[in-house]
Amino acid sequence: MHWLELKIDTTPAGIAPVSDLVEALGVTGLVIEDEGDFHDFLEQNRQYWDYVDEELLESKRGVCRVTFYVSADDEGMDTVAKVRLALAELKSRRGDCGSLVMTMAQMDDADWENNWKQFYKPMEIGERLIVVPEWERADTAGRVKLILNPGLTFGTGSHATTRLCLTALEKHVTQGQRVLDLGCGSGILSIAALLLGADHAFACDIDEKCVDVAYENAALNGIGKDRYTVRWGDVLSDKQLQKEMGGQYDIIVANIVADVIIGLAPQVRPFLKEDGLFLTSGIIDDRAAEVAEKLRAAGWQIVEERQSEGWFSYLCK
Repeated sequence: MHWLELKIDTTPAGIAPVSDLVEALGVTGLVIEDEGDFHDFLEQNRQYWDYVDEELLESKRGVCRVTFYVSADDEGMDTVAKVRLALAELKSRRGDCGSLVMTMAQMDDADWENNWKQFYKPMEIGERLIVVPEWERADTAGRVKLILNPGLTFGTGSHATTRLCLTALEKHVTQGQRVLDLGCGSGILSIAALLLGADHAFACDIDEKCVDVAYENAALNGIGKDRYTVRWGDVLSDKQLQKEMGGQYDIIVANIVADVIIGLAPQVRPFLKEDGLFLTSGIIDDRAAEVAEKLRAAGWQIVEERQSEGWFSYLCK
């Protein structure tokens, strides 16, 4: 089926009236872009990020836009015409809604769901692993194959921080180990640990949707809930989650951000075996020295340091 994508440029003050008039014409599923909301989101969630891509910031600069979709047929074009008339009427009544320029593009159903997949290809990581998208076929060439459908969560293997962790895991995971994955996203790290020989893994993330995604990815690799447990919650403050995690892990991996790693540093030791390893990543280069200092202050010895593309990973014991 063919669709039309309509974008209406407006202002912060215009978002509500533009949305109201489009919905009054029977259109649902609006996408709202508001630069102010974007910056508010970043500010209110600073503990979960250290770096925001400049291209993303630039793409949001000055943007206040309402996007919606209609079928590319006579009915859809009738709706477009009605929206144009309603926008003209709105502009005549109010002067604070901006240009109200509406642009239109044609797209297919497949464009919505599948176009992003063309950029995600099989990736050889380290000496033993190959990450293969669910929809791709690949010659594994004797490597350990990790099948993945990342969905909307972090962790495809393409980001340097994930590759740093995978490289460390393939070196240190041995048969029969237990692994704890903090901030699991798609589950890629804990699933990789199981494929590399770990006996059981517990994964958690602050984002509830990661539970289903991680379990689905585990199933793609033949891993069941008898070996893999996924939960959601704030590992720094959720006492029930901490209780369920248990202890005696051989490896704890935290691919998150600097502030959370600093917060975890004095707390994770009780979850490890006496000779266990704490693998951290997601550390931007301008905070690497600070995180290293905090790790040592919490009693950790950094035994391996890896870096790639401006990101750092520390393996501690």
